[in-house]
Amino acid sequence: MDSVLLLSIAIVTISWLTWMIRKSRKEATSPLPPGPRGLPLIGNFPFIEPELHRYFSKLSGIYGPIFKLRMGKKIFVVLGSPSMAKEVLKDHDTTFANHYEMRAALVATYGGSDIVWSPYGSKWRKLRRVCIQELLNAGSLDASSGFRRQQVHQMLSDVYAKTGTPVDVGEKITQVIFNSMTNTLWGSTLKGGSDTGAAYEFRQVVAQIGTMIGLPNISDLFPVLARFDIMGVEHKMKGAISWFDRIFDTILDQRLKRDKDEEENENSIYKDQMDFLDILLKIKEQADPRTPLSMTEIKALLVDLVLGGVDTSSTTLEWGMAEMLHKPETIRKAQEELDAVVGKDNVIEDHHLSKLHYLDAVAKETLRLHPPNPFLIPHTPSETCVVGGYTIPKGSSVFVNLYAIQRDPSLWENPLEFKPERFLTPDNKWDYRGNDYNYFPFGSGRRICPGISLAERSLIYVLGSLLHSFDWSLPEGTKLNLSDKYLGVIKIANPIMAIPTPRLSNLELYALH
Repeated sequence: MDSVLLLSIAIVTISWLTWMIRKSRKEATSPLPPGPRGLPLIGNFPFIEPELHRYFSKLSGIYGPIFKLRMGKKIFVVLGSPSMAKEVLKDHDTTFANHYEMRAALVATYGGSDIVWSPYGSKWRKLRRVCIQELLNAGSLDASSGFRRQQVHQMLSDVYAKTGTPVDVGEKITQVIFNSMTNTLWGSTLKGGSDTGAAYEFRQVVAQIGTMIGLPNISDLFPVLARFDIMGVEHKMKGAISWFDRIFDTILDQRLKRDKDEEENENSIYKDQMDFLDILLKIKEQADPRTPLSMTEIKALLVDLVLGGVDTSSTTLEWGMAEMLHKPETIRKAQEELDAVVGKDNVIEDHHLSKLHYLDAVAKETLRLHPPNPFLIPHTPSETCVVGGYTIPKGSSVFVNLYAIQRDPSLWENPLEFKPERFLTPDNKWDYRGNDYNYFPFGSGRRICPGISLAERSLIYVLGSLLHSFDWSLPEGTKLNLSDKYLGVIKIANPIMAIPTPRLSNLELYALH
């Protein structure tokens, strides 16, 4: 018996050693991915073009579905095919489970105390569990629907007041998404209209933070120069997050005072209201002492939700409206469905959303053509790994070129055409779960976006409300400009101005209730 056991151990040991030797030889013999020549020390940094989504797609056409750029001390690897994406996000998911750390992002999230930039491990699993199981489950989203409804009705009232005059569609969308998000997070909005006040300043700070995180920073590429902060990114980010911090501290102080008053007052008006901050503070109070939720982590999660929920959703919605204005028959089809499901004597409610199949297809097609995060969030391997026959060194920054994949003519018929019908096939195989590497706008694997359910509701609810409540037309003599620009997310280069005309049968529906 002992000899059989020893023989088994020997076989397993020899097999493991053989596999390790073969693996090390494969890594040693696999070359780095191809890519353009760079300069000594600084690599390709001087040649980077500002419109990264087009620049990376151009290089994919030259070097193939995997290529590298040397950026100072760092190696950037860009993947531009479904098979390459699958290798990183599924086959080697654990190896690539960390996001590439950027100094601006770490400053913005209190040293990576959030779910996006926290390293893969027990802390990240705790934060993800909080988001998925507590904040973003169906029950919590249903309970907070009133906060979003209030802001959408405010938007409809504001647009109605502009009847017959050009409206900056992007501004209205950003305003309602921002107010809906802050209302959902802590039950109130900041004071200020579309062009003044704390709300406007907050939106500007959110946009500034997103841009600073999304653009290359010399401090990340040349760590020896980091202490000099040559581009001033860390200094600007510290100022922005300090502003955030003051807002959060004020909100937290008010909430803790309110909770104390609530304990003393059985008739408190807040007893039946539950926003995300209530949930987080309750988790903090009742948390397992082995995995406590700190106040810093609560603030960092609020930053994640504001940054991830406002800029990406508002950008997607603006693109959706722009594409539909460019192709008016899509507006007609959406309105026919809305009239059948909702009726002209009513406004959209949450229970209508699951029946709006064409509008769902519009949202999916918009995310295909215009993914707000065109490269997802860069991943970094925890160990040297071979992908597509090429070596990706430990610590590299890996970009998945979602923008190129979802516009690839070998994968999509007429890929540049806005065609929601492609998502209305009988098999209805396209979803947001990240299992099909031809279409995964929210990512895939362990680091898939945890806010998919909230984003899906917001996109259909806001877009449907705008189309159901109003007809839209371009000002006379104007032409729609669909050019874009990369600012961390891919935005429309010029504001979309359109004229609303009320279409509901009951004009009282445009009044606030």
